[in-house]
Amino acid sequence: MPIHPSLTGVANAQLSDLNQRSRDIFKRIVESYLDSGEPVGSRHLSKLLQLSLSPASIRNVMSDLEAAGLIYAPHTSAGRLPTEQGLRFFVDAMMETGDVSQDDRTRIESEIRATGNAGSLETMLTEASQMLSGLTRSAGVVVTQKVTTTLRHIEFVRLDHGRALTILVGEDGSVENRIIELPAGLPASAMMQASNYLSEKIRGRTLIDLRSEIEEARTSAEQQLDTLTAKLVSTGLAVWAGEDSSRQLIVRGQAHLLDDLTAMSDLERIRLLFADIETQKELIDLIGRAETGDGVRIYIGSENKLFSLSGSSVIAAPFRDGTQKIIGVLGVIGPTRLNYARIVPMVDFTARVISKMLTQTPR
Repeated sequence: MPIHPSLTGVANAQLSDLNQRSRDIFKRIVESYLDSGEPVGSRHLSKLLQLSLSPASIRNVMSDLEAAGLIYAPHTSAGRLPTEQGLRFFVDAMMETGDVSQDDRTRIESEIRATGNAGSLETMLTEASQMLSGLTRSAGVVVTQKVTTTLRHIEFVRLDHGRALTILVGEDGSVENRIIELPAGLPASAMMQASNYLSEKIRGRTLIDLRSEIEEARTSAEQQLDTLTAKLVSTGLAVWAGEDSSRQLIVRGQAHLLDDLTAMSDLERIRLLFADIETQKELIDLIGRAETGDGVRIYIGSENKLFSLSGSSVIAAPFRDGTQKIIGVLGVIGPTRLNYARIVPMVDFTARVISKMLTQTPR
């Protein structure tokens, strides 16, 4: 199972500078943090280690690890926690990933196959996201290309003076809604004119088919409709056929991020994370970076701009269609003390099961 390298060169350089005693102590500090989220002190470490070291000797090693930027003391006279750099070092150079248990393999395969055979691609991916959330006690997330349904009808419904609800009806009966901003001073009659104009243009086609014609449609609209209606036509086409609408974001299980809160600082971190998740464009961009190569990608804390404040981690892997083209990414979002050794192979396995389903059942 390939893991995309991040700071492996740095990690290997740091690893070569650590003797076996320092490695053992650092590993115990990280494992204790991943297990409990609490700082670990020298006395507790002396009980965990098989080495016959006094608390004073352990404190000397911890001081060296702190100087190297791998651990830190959250409070005066407290134990130590790994830094984000330390976590990256552990993940890249020391972590031993396990294998997915047989029970988890059976559940992942059976649930994805059941929804994949009975429902749409979106249904299968939503189920996969929900399932990963439950198995990892984190938020499951999927980014993929939107299904390019041919359309039958577009309608604008005014919500208030500045916004309207755009309703797209597909030829397969699907309905999708999106709120758009209205041009100032738009008369009520323009809504009907724009709906009729776009429905005539779009019927039997996809929005991707129309992407190259957006500018042409705008110019034509200015000739056929008044200026304000033309702006609405342009806005509607741009919102629905622009690059940002070509991707779909599925997030499930955000409530798991509220589990095991130990302090008010944790609650603030989760509040910030919820705000991060709501910023869909940045989240799509972050998860989508995993599409650039094979293997599982791991982003820890401030390594990415989106989660720099909430101190969260992302584990993501790409999945492919029947032509071996990467069409999406799935993964989990959680605190930096995720069980990386367990979750990394689970995300990788789930992505491979989805790829296998898409290979067997072209969509």
